[in-house]
Amino acid sequence: MEDLHEHLRYPVGRQQIHDTYTTELRNTHISEIKHLPVELNKLLQKLSPEQLAQPYRPDGWTGNQVIHHLADSHMNCLMRLKLALTENAPVIKPYIEQEWAKLSDYNLPIQVSINMLEAVHSKLGVLLDNMKDEEFERTFTHPQYNFTRPLHYLVSLYAWHGRHHLGHLSILLNK
Repeated sequence: MEDLHEHLRYPVGRQQIHDTYTTELRNTHISEIKHLPVELNKLLQKLSPEQLAQPYRPDGWTGNQVIHHLADSHMNCLMRLKLALTENAPVIKPYIEQEWAKLSDYNLPIQVSINMLEAVHSKLGVLLDNMKDEEFERTFTHPQYNFTRPLHYLVSLYAWHGRHHLGHLSILLNK
């Protein structure tokens, strides 16, 4: 039973934190980030509105909430990236994603968040494609988790985050 619960929470596995981030690994993560909106739209063609209105697991978000969350989270990624590129080791602003999911904008049609995600990923793609190797070493501090990490980590995190929630949405295909 614990294995099933773990699979429903982390359908693509937990995020892996790497000791080193090679150029090849970084480029793979950047490609995943750039292609997330395309992969999301492919998956959404297979899901009905009824499926998207269901939670992907007990006590989990609905598919609609996942899509709105992706847009919000990746908007925060863009802001964190830009802060780290323009400030010296900035302290980023955390947010309570569970509370954001209760706000009224999560009742909007999902196309609003899909459009937002596409725009955010266009900007992310341009920034990431044009960063110099040394810029991926720039750092940010996350006060909620009390760590300082390089932008390599941020790229890895959000590549995983996209896969993670595509995995949640894929679970809905069988509901």
